Amino acid sequence: MDDILKQTLLYDFYGELLTVRQKEIYEQFVLEDLSLGEIAGNAGISRQAVHDLIKRCDKILRGYEDKLHLVTKFLTVKEKLHDINEILDKDQDGSTMKLKADIRRIADEIIEEL
Repeated sequence: MDDILKQTLLYDFYGELLTVRQKEIYEQFVLEDLSLGEIAGNAGISRQAVHDLIKRCDKILRGYEDKLHLVTKFLTVKEKLHDINEILDKDQDGSTMKLKADIRRIADEIIEEL
């Protein structure tokens, strides 16, 4: 997964746990795609301060994920739901018994993830 997508997901799940100032700066960098210089100018701080704050936020958000695994669980459930859709799309021959067993297996895996 690329860094921007990972940062966005981490922010979506744990962003409310950051301070107001951290959220403002982090949103400008990750969601609005502003440069360090642009953010520094808007906030009245140095580029280095912005860089340090973003790194600190990344570390905080990764720490939450390391403890709670919400993003990992979300991505796993999303993948399993994609698998269910693929199975449903493949059932052209009407083998509903196997289809039901496959769907039940994936559904059980999803329940275990939650």
